[in-house]
Amino acid sequence: MPKPDGSLTAVVVSGGKQYRVAPGDRILVDRLTAEPGSSVKIGRVLMLRDGSEIKVGTPAVEGLDVEAKVLAHSRGPRVETLRYKSKKRVRVHRGGRADLTAIEIIAIGGMKVATGTQDEEEESAPKTRKDTRRKPKSDEPAAKPEAKLEAKADTKTETKAESPKRAARAPKQKDAK
Repeated sequence: MPKPDGSLTAVVVSGGKQYRVAPGDRILVDRLTAEPGSSVKIGRVLMLRDGSEIKVGTPAVEGLDVEAKVLAHSRGPRVETLRYKSKKRVRVHRGGRADLTAIEIIAIGGMKVATGTQDEEEESAPKTRKDTRRKPKSDEPAAKPEAKLEAKADTKTETKAESPKRAARAPKQKDAK
């Protein structure tokens, strides 16, 4: 979803649905006939916003298209519908999953992301990974996994041996009268 203060956004139509997009956005649209990794152009642009300038098409803005890259093909969530009428023998079960394509918006009308945004600054900075592994509390080396498993097995057998067994119930005697 593009930010409301973004300088370059557009409303496009794909598969009969409208999407508000900006360069760098990733969206799911109805299945497109393109291979993953290829580039597609979406020709129906209903509206373009570039800063304070807004172009609205009737019905589409002429000579403007959105370039996108196909990321992957997937399927949507399972949707089921049931119709049941009691005492009428009506039981209808229908369902299905939508075929979807994940795309990433590269450029709108040949214009890419505006310069000086935080996204470009973050991409240019080298990414380093923090060491999130837990360090041992003492200077001694960590215990081997086999020793830990043996220790756990010993504690289980001890607890079973120490736990008192339930006393057996004495059978009830019927009073003879």
